[in-house]
Amino acid sequence: MKKKIILFLITILTLPAYPQKKLLPKVVVLQSGLNTSLRGLSVVNNTVVWVSGSNGTVGKTTNAGKTWKWITIKGFEKNDFRDIEAFDANTAIIMAIAEPAYILKTTDGGENWKLVYENKTKGMFLDAMEFRDVLNGIVIGDPVDGHFFLAKTNDGGETWKELSKEERPRADSGEACFASSGTNIRYLYNKSIVFISGGKNSRVFNNFSPIEIPMTKGKETAGGNSIVIFDNYKKNIANKMVVVGGDFTADSLIENNCFYSNDGGKHWIRPKTPPHGYRSCVDFLDNETLVSCGLNGVDYSYDGGKNWFLISPEGFHACRFAKFGNTVYLSGGNGKIGKLEWPE
Repeated sequence: MKKKIILFLITILTLPAYPQKKLLPKVVVLQSGLNTSLRGLSVVNNTVVWVSGSNGTVGKTTNAGKTWKWITIKGFEKNDFRDIEAFDANTAIIMAIAEPAYILKTTDGGENWKLVYENKTKGMFLDAMEFRDVLNGIVIGDPVDGHFFLAKTNDGGETWKELSKEERPRADSGEACFASSGTNIRYLYNKSIVFISGGKNSRVFNNFSPIEIPMTKGKETAGGNSIVIFDNYKKNIANKMVVVGGDFTADSLIENNCFYSNDGGKHWIRPKTPPHGYRSCVDFLDNETLVSCGLNGVDYSYDGGKNWFLISPEGFHACRFAKFGNTVYLSGGNGKIGKLEWPE
């Protein structure tokens, strides 16, 4: 018995002096060198991932990034598809940003694309698209007639209904949204809609009611770029929020580039150790673990956004956690795609 106790104590003393969740992942680059900037990213599960970008480009893997199928959509070779929402290996929806703005859908793995929405309004510029389930989605665009543009679908993106001017929240002068990663709007399980703006003013809109945030702002290149909410499906509450941004013309500045809230945006807290520069995207892995990326690197937090650790100097536009899985993929300029890997 005495020998067993001694052996147990030796085993405990030789274990690593940190909990498993503090093991930081590394970024592995899977793909690069294509003539496209990939800002659209949708991770269906651990093996199926879709990306979209400039020059009419869409990419897909069904084997966890080992090989990629690349598509240039005929008739849309000059369009920039800044966001994508995929539901499986066959079904995906892509969003082209500017005048005219388009939304296209495929149901055969990208072989054919159907134009499901077109808007030729002067000044039209779509920024991001979000689905809360396979049927219900929303798209947000820069202000039109002083109000943020919004349209919804309830049939899986087959048709889209524009919200009236009276239904859409008013924007301040010089306030808009960034089409940087497709993550400035979230459509929650309880049907709430939350989005973040940037530019001359930067605010969070919770069900279209504005909430002030102390984010870097005041010029067209500054403000909030991405918001993530830990959506508690069982309780239908969304108190945990994290926002990131900064100024993409000064990507190394860390002042006021990230804030988190534990009470639905009533109070915003500055991280003790912020992300290491401008960040265009942030996503939850679980209720305490987050990843964020930008032009000068990738950061990781395991304490709810209080402290961020730089895990890679590789620049990316978007980072997304799998809808049905446990993997994180990243996408960026020059056709670059990455993946997080943890030490064994």
